[in-house]
Amino acid sequence: MSKEFGIAQSLERLGIKSENLGTSTGTRWIDSEGQSFSSSSPADGELIGSVQATDKDGYERVISQAQIAFESWRLVPAPQRGEIVREIGNALREVKEDLGKLVSYEMGKSYQEGLGEVQEMIDICDFAVGLSRQLYGLTMHSERPGHRMYEQWHALGVVGIISAFNFPVAVWSWNSALAWVCGDVCVWKPSEKAPMSGIACQHIVGKIFAKHGLPEGISCLVNGDYKVGEMLSNDSRVPLVSATGSTRMGKLVGEAVGRRLGRSLLELGGNNAIIITPDADLDMAIRGALFGAVGTAGQRCTSTRRLIIHSKVFDEVKKRLALAYSKLVIGNPLDESNHVGPLIDKDAVDMYQNAIKKAESEGAIKVVEGGVLSGEGYESGCYVKPCIYEAENHFEIVQHETFAPILYLIKYEDLNEAIALQNGVPQGLSSAIMTTNMREAEAFLSVAGSDCGIANVNIGTSGAEIGGAFGGEKETGGGRESGSDAWKAYMRRQTNTINYSSELPLAQGIKFDI
Repeated sequence: MSKEFGIAQSLERLGIKSENLGTSTGTRWIDSEGQSFSSSSPADGELIGSVQATDKDGYERVISQAQIAFESWRLVPAPQRGEIVREIGNALREVKEDLGKLVSYEMGKSYQEGLGEVQEMIDICDFAVGLSRQLYGLTMHSERPGHRMYEQWHALGVVGIISAFNFPVAVWSWNSALAWVCGDVCVWKPSEKAPMSGIACQHIVGKIFAKHGLPEGISCLVNGDYKVGEMLSNDSRVPLVSATGSTRMGKLVGEAVGRRLGRSLLELGGNNAIIITPDADLDMAIRGALFGAVGTAGQRCTSTRRLIIHSKVFDEVKKRLALAYSKLVIGNPLDESNHVGPLIDKDAVDMYQNAIKKAESEGAIKVVEGGVLSGEGYESGCYVKPCIYEAENHFEIVQHETFAPILYLIKYEDLNEAIALQNGVPQGLSSAIMTTNMREAEAFLSVAGSDCGIANVNIGTSGAEIGGAFGGEKETGGGRESGSDAWKAYMRRQTNTINYSSELPLAQGIKFDI
């Protein structure tokens, strides 16, 4: 299968070999004694390559080099740092097809989604270039005569980035592009389920920094399992750790970083719902729900897990969805005629099967049957059928995120009930309402509406533009990445007061004369 789609050629152009070192400070790769592990494609089960995990000594060498690099990188004017990031964006444009193909093959998402992920990287680089001239502070009026008060933002230091398998490159770029223009250096731990995509990115960006004579350590890579993440989380030399993944993982990272009074930026699980009202454009609602539920085989943190449907249109929506699901083509993600690729690995398949058993044991009613696919084209054992169940919001399985294409249909009678159902889960990432009624739309977006970090009208839950801050509330972690003023997480704020008078008055009118 890989030969048919030119995977070997793409890997060669990206600098990927069958055996790769997994620790790097830029263009320099560090040999370590960490245990090697492999990356195999869920599309066909073929080995992509093996990676050497970062051991304690290798990690120390990376952090030491990152600290040294920070001392000089922070002194480069921000617009010049932006120029470096602009070149990184251009380099990504040149390898978009190859990197998109690797992302698709290693993770299992469709080739179109792989290309889209690389486009996100390009977009955030463009955003960061403009941001490099807009790291604004504020000027405030002082209460003391002859004084000027303002605030400014300074580079923070070494930023640790822990990313998840489902977006093996884009989420790293959301963090790194902003951190770099802010004057920080980055140490990235990619998911151990998609390490080759991280190695490819390191080859790309390392060359750009080296081309300009910049020191090793501005972009660093550490590979391995949770133990490498623990090193980052417990390291007081890393003032910020940005972690994307499960709520369980995020709680461990947040606890470790909080114990040392560091900063954590957490983008964790989602349990996202679309409310479909009687005034919805049902054609639009079905399209939005379909991609939200089955795109990336349900392995997005913004995937649609629940449809909260008004009783008046419940049967119609259920009928249309079942018909749409019957037309889905499941198979090799590199074949653009297919809609749905595989789950990431067989552990994910087991989780999918266990979730179905749990749903049925709680009384969920089958609408579209699931199951594991076998036979020609499905030899990896990672392909499953997207399924639909009628359920109740309070079911335990519905309250938890299952990273698989399982969709629950929930009935409601009035909008207040629908919003309560939407909010009635521990997670708070993405949400949507499908309606042509302006009052319903505004109520959903009001302070008494959705409690999620993302709330959409007539758009599904899945997919976001880089211009807006991305993240959610409650067990989603509260962090914000990408656009808006998310850059502030990567800098430290400093308030400055300048006395240009010949007096020394104290604040609040305090007298202290001798």
